[in-house]
Amino acid sequence: ARKALVDKVEQVARLIRSKGVGVYFITQNPADVPKNILGQLGNRVQHALRAFTAKDQKALRQASETYRPNPRFETEAAIREVGVGEAVTSMLEKKGNPGIVERTLIRPPSSWLGPITGAERAALMAASPVAGKYERVFDRHSAFEMLREKAERAAEEAARAEEEMQRRDEEEARRIEEEKWQKEEDKRREKERRDAEREYDRARRYDLTPRRSTTTRRTASREPDSLGEALGKAVLKELGGTTGKRIVREILGGFFKSR
Repeated sequence: ARKALVDKVEQVARLIRSKGVGVYFITQNPADVPKNILGQLGNRVQHALRAFTAKDQKALRQASETYRPNPRFETEAAIREVGVGEAVTSMLEKKGNPGIVERTLIRPPSSWLGPITGAERAALMAASPVAGKYERVFDRHSAFEMLREKAERAAEEAARAEEEMQRRDEEEARRIEEEKWQKEEDKRREKERRDAEREYDRARRYDLTPRRSTTTRRTASREPDSLGEALGKAVLKELGGTTGKRIVREILGGFFKSR
């Protein structure tokens, strides 16, 4: 593999292990795993590795050098010699230190072909090393549920913020519309007021002349009569009475007799 890819794999493995997460490499040949990572692996199980070529012998030597040596046997020879059901293993100790390499017999898994009865199942479960640990249902609050609730809260907050923003936009649009309507209403009222003032001024201008003439006549009637006007009124008044009528009759009678 290219060096850039090997460096990237090594970097990712170091980062993951630093977070307390286990990394498992499964391969036929330890040379497939970078040497720096191979030396940092905690639990290792190495089956038989045959080395017939110089390249295979070199890979076998490199794999044996990544184990913590055991003074009872040679690691390189043990990797070559392990048989069926046997492996070279190295496990972490209690304090997290890698243990010395050991030749270990692998116990084959137990199996049963065919159905079992309820009593047999109960007996197997009772004899299990984890008996009593998983019978009670316990719904722990998982990380998935936490993340889902967080996403739901974020979605609800975003929806509320969107609704609030929409409400504010509607209020702002309503306020602008009301201000526009109020301005138009004020303009209309101002126009009506000016029109009314013009009509009022026009009406006053047309009504002033007759009123002045009436006032003049009334003033003239209130003025004292002159001497001629007073004499004429007295004569007309006498002629309109009994004496006046008699005088007129005598004048007219004498006029007709003479003819």
